[in-house]
Amino acid sequence: MNRKANCSLYLVAVVLLIIIMPVLYSIPVQAAPVALPKIGLEVGSSDNPQDVALSLQILALLTVLSLAPAILILMTSFTRIIVVLSFLRNALATQQMPPNQVLIGLALFLTFFTMAPVWADVNNNAFQPYLRGEIAQEQAWTNTMEPLREFMFNQTREKDLALFVNLSGMAQPDNKSNIPTSTLIPAFAVSELKTAFQIGFIIYIPFIVIDMVVASTLMSMGMMMLPPMMISLPFKLLLFILVDGWTLVVQTLVSSFR
Repeated sequence: MNRKANCSLYLVAVVLLIIIMPVLYSIPVQAAPVALPKIGLEVGSSDNPQDVALSLQILALLTVLSLAPAILILMTSFTRIIVVLSFLRNALATQQMPPNQVLIGLALFLTFFTMAPVWADVNNNAFQPYLRGEIAQEQAWTNTMEPLREFMFNQTREKDLALFVNLSGMAQPDNKSNIPTSTLIPAFAVSELKTAFQIGFIIYIPFIVIDMVVASTLMSMGMMMLPPMMISLPFKLLLFILVDGWTLVVQTLVSSFR
């Protein structure tokens, strides 16, 4: 009897579940609304001239940010530093040691160090006065370019500058102020490459001597199947460590801009 009663209760429970479940699923469930951010760019009319000026300033800032990599590479000391560091790694024949990320990071911070006086001048005479509203945008741009142009003129060879002046077809300038920035930048970049290659040649000389000595020694011992690069690499590293190579390279690079 108890067994039959339990079976009856189970049957009643199953029937109730079958009847109730569709009712439960039919009840609408409302979730709490979630606020989603909306970002949009709109072009419309404005009666306030300050809104137009602010929009133009934002557009100018975006333009400068898009050109920032080219400005960093071609108008600062970055080119010379990264080329010399690349020459150093190739002269040591250490393949990918140090990695590219380390070399680029070191080149960036050395660039910040060497360009610190120039950027301090730009900040004091252009950026901060413009933020305080003391000078107009055109004057701020002029004050920004003056220290950069002076830096590039100091590092540019007259021969390279004369080359691009002749290629541009402009009249012979009387002074530096008559040379446009578009002519100065490529002349500065070519001069930086020449200087970097000269420093790289000097770096290569001691390591080439080690390669020649090791190759001659192995040949005289009859070990022609043994790669000379594998034997000369420890001696290159030892020489580089003994002369404190990183200090010499960094000191040479920083001193070459002063």
